[in-house]
Amino acid sequence: MASIVIIDDDAAFRPMLAQMLGRLGHEVFAAENGHAGLKFVRARVPDLVITDMVMPEKEGVETIIELRRSYPALKIIAISGGGRINSADYLSLATKFGVAGTLAKPFGRDELKAVLEAVLA
Repeated sequence: MASIVIIDDDAAFRPMLAQMLGRLGHEVFAAENGHAGLKFVRARVPDLVITDMVMPEKEGVETIIELRRSYPALKIIAISGGGRINSADYLSLATKFGVAGTLAKPFGRDELKAVLEAVLA
C-alpha cells in the first residue's frame, strides 16, 4: 500500500486517523504541525500527505505551497474542521493550490477510503 504522512495538530484526531489508515494497510507517519511534517517528507518522500488546514506554527496552506514547490508531483489531501471560517472555505482554498482531494471533519472510514482510492489510483 501507500506511505502516508499525516500533518495535524489535534492530538486526539491524529492517532485516530493514523490507526484508520494503518488498518487499511498503509504505512503511516504522523506530525503535529507543518514544520514537523515537512521534516518527515524531506527525510523520505511519501506517496501521499494528508494535512490539516488550521494549525499553529505553519498553516496548511503554507505547508501545501512548500510541498508543491519542492515536490510538484506529490499527492496531497487537505482536511479541515473549520476554525474561524467554514471548513469548506479552507478546503476550497486548498484546491486552488493543487491538492488531489479534500475531506471535511468529521469524516468516516468509508469517506476516507473513497478519497484515498481516488487520489492514489
